[in-house]
Amino acid sequence: MKNLLRPVLVLFAAMTVITGIVYPVVVTAIGQAVFPHQANGSLIEKDGKPVGSELIGQQFDAPHYFWGRLSATTPNPYNAQNSGGSNLGPTNPALAEEVKGRLTALRDADPTNTAPVPVDLVTSSGSGLDPDISPAAAAYQSARVAKARGLTREQVEELIAQNTSARQFGVLGEPRVNVLKLNLALDQLKPMH
Repeated sequence: MKNLLRPVLVLFAAMTVITGIVYPVVVTAIGQAVFPHQANGSLIEKDGKPVGSELIGQQFDAPHYFWGRLSATTPNPYNAQNSGGSNLGPTNPALAEEVKGRLTALRDADPTNTAPVPVDLVTSSGSGLDPDISPAAAAYQSARVAKARGLTREQVEELIAQNTSARQFGVLGEPRVNVLKLNLALDQLKPMH
């Protein structure tokens, strides 16, 4: 038994050092060297201070800002610790009530807008943290934001175009607009106090 115990303990110690120290240090060093922005959380900064991440949505509900997708995290919206879909199926009454509530909020914020509401403005994403909306969802809100900020709709639509990301590699995913980046661009154009 003593003959077996020593190799087992040496192997355990070696694997602990390799997988617990060496591997994490090497992966962290490679990440910092090759992808520093992503390795540090894809942070978005304003005046040299982090204000959010490109990867996690934030709650915006003021009329002079673009609104993102609904968050499925409760009780606090966009809480990464509670990430996960709502798991509400299309026939679930709770989902219908959630959609109805968001439709009411959108209509109340812009009563003259009679355009169809894009689906991503009334549903949450699979993670409940999606920071992006479709260009159609941004365009749907452009008149409200322009009016609230005293801008022309053309100025707001130009900002939407400037902040629209194309499909990755031209074929993967859909065009998207990062809500935080768009709202920061709005604040640079015309701050609201």
